[in-house]
Amino acid sequence: MRHEYSNLKIFAQGGDALKAAEILRGEIESRTGVMPKMTEAEEADISLIADPNGLRDGYKIEQSGSRLVFRAQGIRGLIFAIGIFLRKIEVSGEKITLIQDIGGEYKPDKRIRGHQLCYRTTPNSYDAWDLEDYRRYYLDLMFFGCNTVEHIPYDGLGAQQNRLMKYDPQDFLVEASRIADEYDLDVSLWYPNDRESLEDAERRRRRVFERTPRINVMFPPGGDPGDYDADEFISRCRDFSRLLKEYHPNAEMWPSAQQPHSIPNWGEKFISEFKKLPDEIDGIITGPNHAFEMDELRRRVPAKYPIRFYPDITHNVRCEYPVHFDRDDWHYALAAGLSRECTNPRPCEYREIHRLTRRYVVGSVSYSEGITDDVNKCVWSDMDFFPDVDVRDSLEDYSRLYFPSLPASEVADRILGLELNWQTDPAENPGIDDNLRGWESLAERYPDVVKLWRFNQCLFRAKCDAYLRYKRIIELRAIKEAKREILSGKLADAKNILENAEDGHEKALRADIERIAGELFEQIGLQTDVERYCANSWERGAVLETIDLPNTDRAWLMGRLEKAESMPEDEAKKYMIRSVRRNEVESDEYYFSVAEHGFGVLGCEQIVGPEGIYMNFQGDRPDVNNGSLPTCLFKVYDNQSFRCKLGGFRYDTDYELKVTYHQKKDENINDLTIKANGTIVYKGGQFGEEDEEFNREMLPEGFVCAIYQLPKDVFVNGCVEIEIFEEHAGVMISELRIVKKK
Repeated sequence: MRHEYSNLKIFAQGGDALKAAEILRGEIESRTGVMPKMTEAEEADISLIADPNGLRDGYKIEQSGSRLVFRAQGIRGLIFAIGIFLRKIEVSGEKITLIQDIGGEYKPDKRIRGHQLCYRTTPNSYDAWDLEDYRRYYLDLMFFGCNTVEHIPYDGLGAQQNRLMKYDPQDFLVEASRIADEYDLDVSLWYPNDRESLEDAERRRRRVFERTPRINVMFPPGGDPGDYDADEFISRCRDFSRLLKEYHPNAEMWPSAQQPHSIPNWGEKFISEFKKLPDEIDGIITGPNHAFEMDELRRRVPAKYPIRFYPDITHNVRCEYPVHFDRDDWHYALAAGLSRECTNPRPCEYREIHRLTRRYVVGSVSYSEGITDDVNKCVWSDMDFFPDVDVRDSLEDYSRLYFPSLPASEVADRILGLELNWQTDPAENPGIDDNLRGWESLAERYPDVVKLWRFNQCLFRAKCDAYLRYKRIIELRAIKEAKREILSGKLADAKNILENAEDGHEKALRADIERIAGELFEQIGLQTDVERYCANSWERGAVLETIDLPNTDRAWLMGRLEKAESMPEDEAKKYMIRSVRRNEVESDEYYFSVAEHGFGVLGCEQIVGPEGIYMNFQGDRPDVNNGSLPTCLFKVYDNQSFRCKLGGFRYDTDYELKVTYHQKKDENINDLTIKANGTIVYKGGQFGEEDEEFNREMLPEGFVCAIYQLPKDVFVNGCVEIEIFEEHAGVMISELRIVKKK
């Protein structure tokens, strides 16, 4: 049933209800240009009731036709009710249409639903905000059911500041906590340990606890950062918990089971400490660099300690949940240009992660470094409140809440399209162009929408995707033409083709990206560039630092052609032929690149630990992807072992296994083991025999190729299963070849 309103009238009963009514009036005025009037209950379209017997962390909506009553214990629940109303209305001029009945009692599935919003130099936007920006964002998140915000304290250790920051970080925390308290938002403090005496640590924390008006939870990470042994870590947490409760009696201590890299047996000691049932500890947090998978952690930790999830919903590579987390196959051409922290709506993938994890936890506070994950925050909070909500419903709500005059279904399609843009090689995904046309069409039909940072952020991402796709298509075409010239000995012609592989459309897309980046900095403080916009580093949302990095072998080939110019003509031609045939093998041989081929072709699953596959992506590093790195080396697989099952080899021939590693030489490693069909073909130092000629001619600094012998008797009917294993440092592999021994 649809209900229409004009000249909306509001009634409020109780102090918190009056505050909530002012919030609702402001939201309606910002959408329609008309401030709703306050009136008596019998005349009101919407009544807000602060009921002492109502729900604190939920709300009740009573509906009779178009008349609505929002009822909750206090400000928190009433803001949630306002949120569901705003998410279900369409706005056209001064007219408001409620698209469905919303009566009912609303209780959240998870009792902790929050996001980290730390004011420091690291994020891609928060450090540019003032307190009113934070107040606005608190409300935006509460409209999707968020009940917790997490901040970081600074207590005398010299917090870094940049030119964007308007406040002393500790003064900011005091005010941010006060604003949160106005809305009955819980405040969690992410409070890492430092190497200092317990007395000094307590002295600094005491200053924070006594100044900060609201603290509900203290979250000390076990690692990332942190390097205390588990027993000392928990002992300190217990001491800090007692101190915290002197100032905030109802506050809780939730340390995390994040393991320091330098302490291998940390997790077992952590479990041992919890089996002592310390009363000063109220719960456990698990997140990146976890000591145990969630199922094992829940099984092993005593039941009295609930678990809070700390999901990383902000990063794309080199993180807990990389794009396509179950296989880590985000195409390098996109990853190189967009890097670790770009605008990244991934609603369907995070729905899968939420389903995998939600049965073990009482809720979550996400790891976030700015507004690039804004869609993910809203979708995740919605699932924490309504676990079975449809992703499309969440996205249509997102549209109606933040773009109230736009067609919600169309916006939802466009956001879903941004996630689909990241499927497969962008050169093979015409949906990228379709998605951009959709965003541009919305901007043309509703020109005022580009004033809204959330819309502009999505348009920016769509432009970036299209730019990377178009750039790759024309460069791949040029590379193909240039290779033909190289194989014909026409090196000058090949160089000319590669040097002119761009056109006006590519330049126009790039100019649009630059323009919108500037608008986003002015609108919301998004820092897409280090020098101009004060980004913390190239991987902290600074897309302009990476968008032009090579995503084909064009730059690599141009560099080799330049090198060839200093060689005698015949030598130069041979050198370039070897270059373009670098990855070619005969039909009874095998070549594999992690970046170019992915794990699906290997014939078996990789054996991984609790942290899953780690892909040390190199393609977005400006100091590495500088023309010296071919695309086949963009990804480095980093794990204890590597496995593959292959066939098609000759029965009567000895082969060689050539593996390209990206590791520093470690003389202490003496147990690298390589098996072929169960037979050990190598056991010893880190690399073994190196392919010095290949290293010198084909590999950039930091990579090394090693050779191992595969005698013909290890093959079974032309098939071989290879396992490469090193227990302590692991193996970091980019490519391998199995070629006939000469």
